[in-house]
Amino acid sequence: MELAGGLPLGELAAAFARVPVFPLFELGYFLVSILYLKYEPGAVEISRRSPVASWLSAMLHCFGSYILADALLGEAPIDFLSNNSSVLLATTVWYLIFFCPMNLFYKCVSFLPVKLIFVAMKEVVRVRKIAAGVYHAHHHYHQGWFIMVVIGWVKGSGIALVSNFEQLLRGIWKPETNEVLHMSFPTKASLYGAILFTLQQTHWLPISKDNLIFFFTMFMIVCKVFMTATHSHTSPFAPLEGFLCPVLFGSVSSENNNHPHDYHESSHDTSAKSKEELNEGTRKRKAKKAE
Repeated sequence: MELAGGLPLGELAAAFARVPVFPLFELGYFLVSILYLKYEPGAVEISRRSPVASWLSAMLHCFGSYILADALLGEAPIDFLSNNSSVLLATTVWYLIFFCPMNLFYKCVSFLPVKLIFVAMKEVVRVRKIAAGVYHAHHHYHQGWFIMVVIGWVKGSGIALVSNFEQLLRGIWKPETNEVLHMSFPTKASLYGAILFTLQQTHWLPISKDNLIFFFTMFMIVCKVFMTATHSHTSPFAPLEGFLCPVLFGSVSSENNNHPHDYHESSHDTSAKSKEELNEGTRKRKAKKAE
């Protein structure tokens, strides 16, 4: 298959897969990750009151996937600190976003057209991390399909799966915001992507790794850029999930609707029974008086 320019699709995908993510694409990843941190309530106040806590939160937003994946594989969770260049780049981004005079840097990178470019760059890194996580797990567990999926999912989900721990660094505890209970689009997409890369790695999906990286990256870029540009929180998977989930797992709404119905029925039965007992008691008292 060839593109309009005459370049075969396989060669394009291979060239795309060889493009290094550091420093340009990682810069976009760090920028968007720390921007989301600044959007969190109280994040700016924490940065003034405790810069160390703010920096640790920023590092979790940038490297949380590496920390969790290494911990699950029994490796050192602080191994990411050995990559001095990436840590320094993330620290520079954190400092400029939170402490640049007059918020000039933040205003520039949060300008929507500029931000969309960085969002696309972040998705490039996300897909690479999913593929790398699956490959890393496959290196340790050749037949561990579930381990490959979990590590790929963790690598792609980033801060989402450790968000509660990150909130604790800022003095916040909201267990109801657990990402597993309320999955965002990136978390769901990372899970589905991890499944695809696991199938590819175990030769059950007849597609090359380069092509899968290319196509899945394009899918993620289009979806995430569109959702960011339109400020939409509706997942592209919602129509499919809305069709399959009630069939496979039942409908939550129907169960919830049954409970009030059952309650009203039981209340009606109890009320009727009480009235019958009351009438019976009244009849007995009248009979006794008559005697």
